[in-house]
Amino acid sequence: MRVVATSNNMIRLSFLTALLADAGIEAVLLDGHTSVLEGSAGAIQRRLTVSTDDFPRAERLLRDAGEW
Repeated sequence: MRVVATSNNMIRLSFLTALLADAGIEAVLLDGHTSVLEGSAGAIQRRLTVSTDDFPRAERLLRDAGEW
């Protein structure tokens, strides 16, 4: 797994997940529970990851969308 984005902005993470899904790339959100446990004060950001094989396509897609 490779990280393609880190953020606490759930709207942005949802958008990126949908953007990747439309391209057939499965994304996994990590650290969601940890972020909630610490009170969502921003200390622990959520990580959006894709498989290592999909990473080059995901990077190119997010770069083209101005999200890299």
